[in-house]
Amino acid sequence: MLTGALVGLAPGTATASSHREAPLIAGDPPADNTDVYAFVSPDKPDTVTLIANWYPFQEPNGGPNFYPWATDAHYDINIDNDGDAKADLTYRWTFRTDDRRGKNTFLYDNGPVTSLDDPNLLFRQTYTLQVIDRYGHESTVIRDGKVAPSNTGAASMPDYGALRDQATVDVPGGGKTYVGQADDSFFLDLRVFDLLYGGNLSEVGQDTLAGYSVNTIALQLPKSAVVLRGNPTRNPVIGVWSDTERKSMFISPGESHAFGPYVQVSRLGNPLVNEVVVPAGLKDKFNALTPDQDRKVPDLVNRVTDPELPKLIQGIYGLPAPATPRNDLVEIFLTGITTKAGGPIAADLNSQLNNADVDPKRFNPSEQLRLNVSIPPAASPNRLGVLANDLQGFPNGRRLTDDVLDIAVQAVEGAAVSGIVPALAAGDKVNANDKPFGTVFPYVALPGNTAVNQSSGDAAAVPAGGGSGHFPFQSLLGGLVAAVLIGSGVALFRRRPEWTPAVA
Repeated sequence: MLTGALVGLAPGTATASSHREAPLIAGDPPADNTDVYAFVSPDKPDTVTLIANWYPFQEPNGGPNFYPWATDAHYDINIDNDGDAKADLTYRWTFRTDDRRGKNTFLYDNGPVTSLDDPNLLFRQTYTLQVIDRYGHESTVIRDGKVAPSNTGAASMPDYGALRDQATVDVPGGGKTYVGQADDSFFLDLRVFDLLYGGNLSEVGQDTLAGYSVNTIALQLPKSAVVLRGNPTRNPVIGVWSDTERKSMFISPGESHAFGPYVQVSRLGNPLVNEVVVPAGLKDKFNALTPDQDRKVPDLVNRVTDPELPKLIQGIYGLPAPATPRNDLVEIFLTGITTKAGGPIAADLNSQLNNADVDPKRFNPSEQLRLNVSIPPAASPNRLGVLANDLQGFPNGRRLTDDVLDIAVQAVEGAAVSGIVPALAAGDKVNANDKPFGTVFPYVALPGNTAVNQSSGDAAAVPAGGGSGHFPFQSLLGGLVAAVLIGSGVALFRRRPEWTPAVA
């Protein structure tokens, strides 16, 4: 019955990933959340894997500074298991840097790096992992955890897989965590922003993010550690989002200084919400919101009930936009899929309202990536997730293989109610990641070690695990120009947007 009710269902206003989605965070890549994934671990179905990515568009020839984690930031993965839109658990990573270069060298490493303790690795980072409960009580889970470095190339890091294995450690009480670089797991053709694929669907088939890497935090935990009252049978649904908190920063040539309290500067739950749902004038404000504030912002809620994207599709391709208000998108985006919310989707899938021990009076509609941990992993996952009756896929959480862009375009056209729109069924023709994902934790693909932009005469890409590489003169010249520009210095003062949400 559940499968039949969900035929044609796709994620709501969420469409893809969140790279450089708002004006302020576009200027702060280390703090920029790009994607969040939440799924029942395929090889350990009694656990849940949560993955959050930061720092988009990383290339292996982006030296000499590469892509460190910020040491004046909180990197958080939040879990709401009772539906009040407040974090019941926050897993927080904070970082420290051991930079051994000083005035002696510009090199990130001065020889092949074969371990995280290799003397050739001159730039190192470690982290502390804390868990914070709903009352603000903190406990330290890991001290001095080792971060896998940026992949600087095949000569410097001939076996990055070994480095990743060393950076994957056990979490007390069960589970694992990995912190380091990884291939960007999201796949799509970003020419959706060129008036929806060139105005005639001619601009498709190019994986815009192929070859790029990100900074990744992966966390695997027992189901009982994340669900309400530790009971995944009675309370199987959780909501997940990541955020970054920063201190204000003053940067001048040759020095920088962080000061003041930590404030939230980036946020991510469902993919690409901030890009194509939130209007330009609210993007920075959305990044500063916590989920419990969402429903208090009428201009934000109105973009769910009356979204812009279907109107754009109608104007370009003549496909009629579904009638408003879009209660199907509200159910998927703000409440989770449940009959208890009174929406048009007659199914109970992934709302915290379906948890037996949730008080409906405390339920607060909000933007989160929701996952029902009781649905077992599919033996053969379908890239279209729930759209293809694979109930363990997006929008019930998000797996690495879920093709969220194709699903979402269908959703905004009303597929959750009327079924797939044939005219857009081909999607962006990017149906899988450029690199295969792993079968064991942390599942993400290894980061690349060759330039993303190569001419037709350049050598073939070298596998991330090792081999000999090609070092184009253009890449060297570009790196030198970038180094000169970075070294010129810039003054930046970050502050939280002055804004008070309207009362609902």
